[in-house]
Amino acid sequence: MFIKGMDISTLLEEETCGARYYDNGVEQDLFAILKAYGTNSVRLRLWNDPYAPDGTPYGAGTNDLNKVIILAGRAKKYQIGYLLDLHYSDFWADPGKQTTLKAWQGMNEDELEAAVYQYTKEVMQTLKDKGLLPEMVQVANELTNGLLWPGGKKPEFDRIAKYLNAGIRAVREIQADIPIMIHLDNGGFNEMYVEWFDEFTKRAEPFDIIGLSYYPFWHGTMEDYRDREGKPLDQLKGMATKPELVEKLNYSMTKEGQASFMKDFLKLIADIPSGEGFYYWEPSWIPVPGCGWATEAARAYTGEKGPGGNEWANQALFDYDGNALPALAVIRDFNRLNCK
Repeated sequence: MFIKGMDISTLLEEETCGARYYDNGVEQDLFAILKAYGTNSVRLRLWNDPYAPDGTPYGAGTNDLNKVIILAGRAKKYQIGYLLDLHYSDFWADPGKQTTLKAWQGMNEDELEAAVYQYTKEVMQTLKDKGLLPEMVQVANELTNGLLWPGGKKPEFDRIAKYLNAGIRAVREIQADIPIMIHLDNGGFNEMYVEWFDEFTKRAEPFDIIGLSYYPFWHGTMEDYRDREGKPLDQLKGMATKPELVEKLNYSMTKEGQASFMKDFLKLIADIPSGEGFYYWEPSWIPVPGCGWATEAARAYTGEKGPGGNEWANQALFDYDGNALPALAVIRDFNRLNCK
């Protein structure tokens, strides 16, 4: 099955803040709309404890296990599978920050390994008991620079593998045949992927899928990726925000341009023999007051400056009023067999 996936992790918070979704002018449950447009899987991120000590939520979905259970149940109602994205953090985990969660601060290497294993097993057992096991598990998020810093920061691959292997073993013990994904960012940066996975696979438990993040406005155009490794370092980040890049884009900054991009993007995946599909990140994260990437409490926790609003809204697959955009029809109508 070719995965037509959507990461809808902020959905509950969006709905609480007033977001509503429409197809042809008719309000519907987001899951119903996505199902009608061919979505067969959703991606749900899981943070351990996304709350300040006084209970203030960190925002961006505040994706604790209870919220994962609610969203997984709604997906099941519509016969949509899901990928569980284990961050092993209390908030965003990415190449710029892999903060060891609050409850694990001060643990040594062996204690962290045991904590990853126990936490993963408890999560999986809880989901199994509720009849909500995921169809795939992503063990940690955007691992380019490791996880559980500082000890698991790249190039400490012995520790990186130790922590990831603990998670993989825990998943397998609950359900042996669930596919496991290992996920990096900067998709298309072949040199980095080869180096990273050469190091990891020397030490790794068996896994099934490599996941890669690709964000055009950070990583550049699809054409840029083809010759990326010949570019100097100062051109490898944020290329899509540069005026000179915008000027050479083949896609207009319109809903029609988004649909054209999606058509070409799907064709690109179809041309990869081992390409399993995609998960579009946060297609429903439209701008509603109170639903941003980080609350004030979260920014105090991470040390990042505000504002904590929604910087993603013009990348969503719904307009600012919640109406389905033409790119969704492109996804619905895409058939990989017709691309061969």
